[in-house]
Amino acid sequence: MSTDAAIRAADTRAEGRALSAAAATAGHAPSIHNTQPWRWRVAGNELDLYLDHSRSLEITDPDSRFGVLSCGAALHHALVSLAAAGWHTLVVRTPNPAHPDHLAQVRLDHRIPVTPAAVRRLHTIALRHTDRRPVVSAPVAADKLHAIVTAVESAGAHLHLLHPNQVYDLATAVDHAQRTEAAEVAWQAELAYWTGGTRPLGTGIPDSAIGDRAPQTTVPGRDFGHYGDLPISEAHENAATFAILYGLEDGRLDWLRAGETLSAAWLNATELGISVLPLSATIEVAVTREHLRRLLADLGHPQLVLRFSTADPTGAAAPHTPRIPAEQVIERA
Repeated sequence: MSTDAAIRAADTRAEGRALSAAAATAGHAPSIHNTQPWRWRVAGNELDLYLDHSRSLEITDPDSRFGVLSCGAALHHALVSLAAAGWHTLVVRTPNPAHPDHLAQVRLDHRIPVTPAAVRRLHTIALRHTDRRPVVSAPVAADKLHAIVTAVESAGAHLHLLHPNQVYDLATAVDHAQRTEAAEVAWQAELAYWTGGTRPLGTGIPDSAIGDRAPQTTVPGRDFGHYGDLPISEAHENAATFAILYGLEDGRLDWLRAGETLSAAWLNATELGISVLPLSATIEVAVTREHLRRLLADLGHPQLVLRFSTADPTGAAAPHTPRIPAEQVIERA
């Protein structure tokens, strides 16, 4: 083998390792009910992202809105990994209209210097998690909220921070959405399938991440239909800030972008010591989704409700949800 061929072979192996590591890192992304509905394909210097319908929610998410959004969060995680490995990337979103489940193609372009911020952001991925416990600490500082809003806008979406009177409107909408879902047997059966127990297959929400009682909150959290093992304080949450993540349009590309934005905002918040809880029930039900759009004064289409609260530095972190082994979601050409 010539020297040039040997160098190229070594480069190809390095590219494959970087892309495989990025896809594995993406597995830590948040997803609705921890379904992890993504599938990756590594080929040469390209990484392709697909929506995997075998881990989609047919009743809760019939149009795959949240499946695509979840894949968007995974895409952003993968890009964070590649930046920390010193790669500049070219990303084509929804590259093939004839195959709508092919959500993105990432191509390695050229090497770039690795910055401390890129490495820190990669490490933050391992720290990020969902904590459903009510928060009774101090309100989130205005400068930190501004930093999160800036991160959202830099990622191509928008964040509307709710005023106190709008929080009560949100609480009413959440209650209506959850009562609507509770009245549908198929909806509840799907929820029961993906939540509770010990989740040995690496998907779903285990009882260790579900509260052992109903929390005292103004805006209800997800009603899983049963209590879990996570200790919940009896104190009433009164310091959280609620916001609506929204985009100007409401198509598949917008859902993907919303997921990327969610990841960017959540990682930024984690570095600032801010806890994030996504609330999707009001988006799942059409009538309450329209209600949220009115709260936005029809400026855009709501994609997700987020709760921001100051994390308790002295408290124990909530357990992380399980993850599918990387080899089960990564294909190699």
